[in-house]
Amino acid sequence: MTESLVVGVDAGATSTRVSVHALDGRRVGYARAAAGNPTAHGLAKAVAAIGAALKEALDSLDGSRVAASLAGVAGHTAAMVPELAALWAAHGIPQPPVYVRDVTIAYAAGSAEPDGSLLLSGTGAVATRVAGFEVARIADGLGWLLGDQGSGFWIGREAAKAVVASLDRGRLPARDDILTDLVLTHVLGQERPETPRAIADRVVRVAQTDHMGLAALAALVSKAAAAGDPVAEGIVGRAAGHLVDTLRRVHVSGPVVLAGSVLTNDGPVRDAVTELLAGERVATARDGAGAAAWLAARPLLTEPEAASRHAAFTTAP
Repeated sequence: MTESLVVGVDAGATSTRVSVHALDGRRVGYARAAAGNPTAHGLAKAVAAIGAALKEALDSLDGSRVAASLAGVAGHTAAMVPELAALWAAHGIPQPPVYVRDVTIAYAAGSAEPDGSLLLSGTGAVATRVAGFEVARIADGLGWLLGDQGSGFWIGREAAKAVVASLDRGRLPARDDILTDLVLTHVLGQERPETPRAIADRVVRVAQTDHMGLAALAALVSKAAAAGDPVAEGIVGRAAGHLVDTLRRVHVSGPVVLAGSVLTNDGPVRDAVTELLAGERVATARDGAGAAAWLAARPLLTEPEAASRHAAFTTAP
């Protein structure tokens, strides 16, 4: 008898991952490709990225063996539905994937319990209450311009704002200004215009040219905070406060799953958030593509089977 397979897709703003599993949780195929967010990168590029990852993950596997599949996509848009259906058909997969928001699989990557909450901080930030592995309520996730408080972008922008404000007041960086030194080196390299105001103007021009590049400064804030920089420590505290406040707007009961690079990697922001969540059951999201495959497999398994195989599906390759 031919073994059935399930396929999971995690298509985000920075990369796309596709994971293929047997029903017992064994991973038999995995691939990464470019970003698969249709809102951020356009429908054609998103579909092409998912298609490239799907082709590589399936490799020589027979698409007709795929009994179920699920795609979690950032920048969720209905226009993806027919595109994914055509892509799946081209690979001989009998049925198109179930199409869900990426926050659904981010939650499932951290918990096998159907009800709980997700707190995600990566480039953006959002909190979601999940009921029966479906989104019940969302808070924030409003984008870099008007929301996403406590996100990587927000943290990086706060760092740039603090550095620029100090320079605008005529203050040259001192030797103990760890955050300022890290930010200026990252943005300007070894270039240093003659006056504080000229340095500030240069930082502003770079940020305006590539505003999303500010998200990369979040890692520098964590580094500076760990070294005791007071400005960085203040940013970390405010970021954690914003994130937990957002979560409190949606969380009722069950586990709290932390997701996104800001909260899944060890560092001051994660530490501050977990401290504020003392008393809650906190879990960390693992592989999103594997979680999508697990969600696809759930209807084909008994509840005890699904629960016991969750770890096998979601362990990172």
